[in-house]
Amino acid sequence: MSFANLLTFGGADGVPSRKRRLFGISFGLVYMFFPIAEIASGEISGTRAVWASLSLVVFLVSYLATVLSPGSFNERGRWTLALLALTTVIGVGSSLIFGGSWLCLPVYTVVLYCMNFPPRQAFFSIGGMLAAVIGSGLITGTDPGSVTVLGVQVVTMGMLFIGVRNTRLLAQQLRDAEGEMARLAATDERLRIARDLHDLLGHSLSLIVLKAELAGRLAEGSPKVLNEIGDIESVARQALVEVREAVTGYRQRTMAEELDSARSALRAARVAAQVRVSGTPLPGLLDGLLAWAVREGTTNVIRHAEASRCEISVTSDMNHATLDIVDDGRGTGPYEMGSGLQGLTERIRAAGGEVETGPAPRGGFRLRVLVPVAVRAEAGS
Repeated sequence: MSFANLLTFGGADGVPSRKRRLFGISFGLVYMFFPIAEIASGEISGTRAVWASLSLVVFLVSYLATVLSPGSFNERGRWTLALLALTTVIGVGSSLIFGGSWLCLPVYTVVLYCMNFPPRQAFFSIGGMLAAVIGSGLITGTDPGSVTVLGVQVVTMGMLFIGVRNTRLLAQQLRDAEGEMARLAATDERLRIARDLHDLLGHSLSLIVLKAELAGRLAEGSPKVLNEIGDIESVARQALVEVREAVTGYRQRTMAEELDSARSALRAARVAAQVRVSGTPLPGLLDGLLAWAVREGTTNVIRHAEASRCEISVTSDMNHATLDIVDDGRGTGPYEMGSGLQGLTERIRAAGGEVETGPAPRGGFRLRVLVPVAVRAEAGS
C-alpha cells in the first residue's frame, strides 16, 4: 500500500480533494485481488461464495464511502463514524468467517482509524485490528506465516498513517499560524495609519478650529468676515469629526471588546444583559465580522426593542460560528429591516454565512448570525 503520499495531497485549501483520495486509495486496492481470486477460482463455492461476494462488495463500498465522506481526514462527521463502524464490522466479520487472504481486510480498516483519530485512540485501533487478525487466523487455521505478515502490516500501516495524519495536522496549524501572523501584521499597519492620521490631520484641524475662533473674535466688527470665518470653522470641525470616525474604523474592535461594550451599553439603557461565549477561538476576520454584528444587534436592541432583558450567545466549533441576540421587547417595527441590519446581512452573506431575523420563540426579537469559520477575505475588508 504505497499510496500514503498520494492520499495526503491537498487541494488549494489544504483539504484533500475527493478525486485525489480516490486516486490514492486505488493503488492499495490491489490486495483485493486475493479474496476475489478465491471466489473466482472456486476455492470458495456455493452459498459461501455468494455470501463472500456480497461481503466483499459491501466492504468495498463502505470503505470507499468512508474515505470520500465529507468529514473524512478532516473533522469526523456523523456519516464518517457510521461508515467506519460498518467497514469494521464487515472487515473483521469476513476475516473470521473466511480466513486466509480475507485477513487483509482489517489492514484497510486500521488505515481508516489512524487517519480519522488522534494517536492515542489510533494505537488502540492498531491493537484491536492486530488481535482481530491473529484471532481470525487461529480460528480459521490460516497459515501462521500469512498471519504474521498481515499482523506486521497492521502495525506498520497503522504507524505510517498516524504519521501521515500528524503531518497533515501540523501543516494545517502552520497555515493557520501564517494566516494569523498576516492578520496581526495587517492590524499593526492599520493601527499605525490610524495613529499617524490622527496625529497629523487631527492636530492640524484642531489648530485650524482654534485659529478660526480667534479670528472670529478679532473680526467682530465685520459681519461678512465673521460669516466666512464661521464657514471655515464649521468645515474644519466637520473634517475633524470625519477624521476621528475614519480612525475609529481603522482601529477594528475585537469580539471581546464589543461584548464588554454591549454589556455597558445595555446596562446604561436599563436592559439586563446575559452574555455567553463557548467553543473554539475565532479567526481574525471572523472575530471582526461577528464583533460588528454584536455592535449592530445591540444598537438595535437599545434603539428599537424597548426590552428589559437581552441575551447574547456566541458559539463556535471547527466549522461554524453562531451569534444569537435575543431580547424580550416588541419584536416588530423598524428594528426588523433597518439599514444597519440590511448592511449586516449583505456583509454576512458575502462571507458565505446567513442572517436570520424575526420574533423570538418566547416573545421579543431574535437576531441569529451563522458564519463558516473559513471566512472569505473580501468579507472582512
